[in-house]
Amino acid sequence: VQLQASGGGLVQPGGSLTLSCATGRLYSSAVIGWFRQVPGKERDFVALIRRSSGTTHYTDSVKGRFIISRDNAENTVYLRMNNLKPEDTAVYSCAVGSTFETRVSAYKYWGQGTLVTVSS
Repeated sequence: VQLQASGGGLVQPGGSLTLSCATGRLYSSAVIGWFRQVPGKERDFVALIRRSSGTTHYTDSVKGRFIISRDNAENTVYLRMNNLKPEDTAVYSCAVGSTFETRVSAYKYWGQGTLVTVSS
């Protein structure tokens, strides 16, 4: 499994950005997660989606602002980020695992990160 994240950039507070994660073909029960990391801090869970059902889960700080979705035909998972705040600034990475959970250790495959900077 090789993952390719893209779509990061500089955006003003209150703005929106959509990240993409090209996953290649995955098994139907795969779970795809988005995580973020600020230098010097631990990697944190953001959102996840089960490939087969589309069931999603979010960390509390992004609920109502971020939307994770998948396009199985295109083998791509998206993270739509709305009403961005400076505290959302981080390197965002996508990952693939087999269980519906938020622990970093549960995800076996990781893509490189894409930097999101929220600043005026």
